[in-house]
Amino acid sequence: MTENSSPARSRASRRGPRTRGQRVRRALLWTLLVAVVAAGATAYWTYSRIDGNIKAVDLDKALGDDRPPRLPTAGQNLLVLGSDSRVGANAALDGGKVSGARSDTALVVHIPEGRTRATAVSIPRDTLVTRPECQRSGGGTAPSARRVMFNSVYAQYGPACVVKTVEKMSGIRLDHYLEIDFSGFKDLVDAIGGVTVDIDEPIENGPGGLDLAAGPQRLDGTQSLAYVRTRYGVKDGSDLGRIGNQQKFLMALLGEVKKQDLLGSPAKVYEIADSATKALTTDSGLASLSALSEFARSMNGVDPNSMETVMLPVAYDRQDPNRVVAAEPNASRLWKAIREDAPIPASAKKSPATGG
Repeated sequence: MTENSSPARSRASRRGPRTRGQRVRRALLWTLLVAVVAAGATAYWTYSRIDGNIKAVDLDKALGDDRPPRLPTAGQNLLVLGSDSRVGANAALDGGKVSGARSDTALVVHIPEGRTRATAVSIPRDTLVTRPECQRSGGGTAPSARRVMFNSVYAQYGPACVVKTVEKMSGIRLDHYLEIDFSGFKDLVDAIGGVTVDIDEPIENGPGGLDLAAGPQRLDGTQSLAYVRTRYGVKDGSDLGRIGNQQKFLMALLGEVKKQDLLGSPAKVYEIADSATKALTTDSGLASLSALSEFARSMNGVDPNSMETVMLPVAYDRQDPNRVVAAEPNASRLWKAIREDAPIPASAKKSPATGG
């Protein structure tokens, strides 16, 4: 072996020069390797970005052990809250006249064991409730208070206090918390191409100038947001009439998501996931894409068209006709049926404030 020779060079000389085919295959191999690494990095970046959109509330830490017992079965109860900050995109629908954050929509969703059906109970935001002792955002505790308007609990003390209030008034342990900001809700509807809702009565001069004729209407994000928030031109013009719109829209939205083949369009799935997660706040148990996906898959057997929607039975308050209170014994019968995973009796669905 000469001074300038080496084992590597000797092996290379024995193999001879590479052919054009070998060079092409080598280039293709490197290109494939780079593509795989890039795809993995892109997938990780995409997952991390969407995962990072979700905001979390640690309910176990905030509420402690003073809570109703868990269901003895594999059933689930969750509180779905529509939060309305009335700032930025949300303020436009009110002409910027309303400020502050509030819980504009509240649903207690009960999913029995087997997860083939579900019941959603709406709590009117104008309901007067007894708020339990809650943690203040700046530290310390706020003492329990009676005759507090339900949607003010979120504005003053945040989501953990809302969960605690609902658990105290219902005796139901809430397994999960899911909050969607209304401006993000608008983007979500646009991402799936709109939602078709059957309008019972014409709506005129609603929020943001909403005008809808009776019959099936395809609503975009802005129209959908105005529809679920309007109380003007709907029945008696109260918050109670608006709840029917919210329940109907929820069913239509769930039906639209189930009907579309989202998995057949990866780009659309990303757009929807990005829009949805930007608007989400959940309990810490759901605050990841994997946890949300697993929960969503477990709900595949629930047909939105068969979901039972009920409003908490209420009566107009005798001291303030602009507020309502839980109508007894109907309200207690409703909560008892859900706690025991039993059919809701007809009497538990009657609300004196709506005449039936």
